[in-house]
Amino acid sequence: MKSEPDVFSFDDLKKRPKKTEPWNGVRNYQARNFMRDEMEKGDLILFYHSSCPIPGVAGIARVNSKAYPDSTQFDPESEYFDPKATLEKPRWFLVDVSFEMDLDHHVSLEELKNHKKLSEMRLLQRGNRLSILPVTREEFEFIKKLGLS
Repeated sequence: MKSEPDVFSFDDLKKRPKKTEPWNGVRNYQARNFMRDEMEKGDLILFYHSSCPIPGVAGIARVNSKAYPDSTQFDPESEYFDPKATLEKPRWFLVDVSFEMDLDHHVSLEELKNHKKLSEMRLLQRGNRLSILPVTREEFEFIKKLGLS
């Protein structure tokens, strides 16, 4: 899951009550579908900082809920308001995300690109700019190991 650290950072997550935050504001159908249809409570997440001087994996979080409707879609005052969404037919969903663990160091995008083992990772493929992307177990474990070494 990608976030811009000046909007919401991994450190912000750690400071939240119960170290948990709803991952709201996703307004891309493919990213929504990953969150709504594929994420399950308990899944681990690579929390990735993007659009910053050194993009990369900042820490590890956990999915802390099943997907449920994102309330910001119904709020006319919200930047994420969607006039086509209704309570009966919500269009946008979210999951709650919780802090799981710090890494010993930030794993930069440049470092990720330098490992042949990650060459097929969706994040590293041209044109993949989604805020939510699936990661294989092998990719996850390899990146976690990089961050802890």
